[in-house]
Amino acid sequence: MNLLLVSLGGAIGAIIRYLVGLAIMKRFPTPPIPIAMLVVNLLGSLGLGIFYGTYYSGIPLGAYEEPAFLLIGIGFFGAFTTFSTFSTETVQLYQTKAWKPLFSYISISIVGSILMFVGGFILTK
Repeated sequence: MNLLLVSLGGAIGAIIRYLVGLAIMKRFPTPPIPIAMLVVNLLGSLGLGIFYGTYYSGIPLGAYEEPAFLLIGIGFFGAFTTFSTFSTETVQLYQTKAWKPLFSYISISIVGSILMFVGGFILTK
C-alpha cells in the first residue's frame, strides 16, 4: 500500500510539474535563467512547508508509514520538485560560462527554496 501511495502522489506531482513548466516556458520562452524549474521548485518548497505546518504542526520525523506523508510529502512534492533538473540546468549555465545567471540561479534556487519552505511552514502555524 505504501508504494501505491508514493506512486500515485508521484504521478500526479510529475504531471503537474510538467504542465506548470510548459505554461511558464510558453509565457517566458527565452529567460535569462531557467525560470520554469525555478518557479516549480519554489512553489514545491512553499507547498511542502504549508503541508508540514498544516498537517503536522512540525517537521515529521519517522513518518514513513503515514499515508498522507507518503502520498503528499514524498510522492507529490518529491516528484513535483526536481533537484536533478536544477543540477542539469546549472551545469548547462556553467558550460556556456554564463556566470551571472549561473550564480543567480543557484542562489535563488537554494536560498529561495529554503525561505519558501520556512515561509509556508510559518504561515500555517
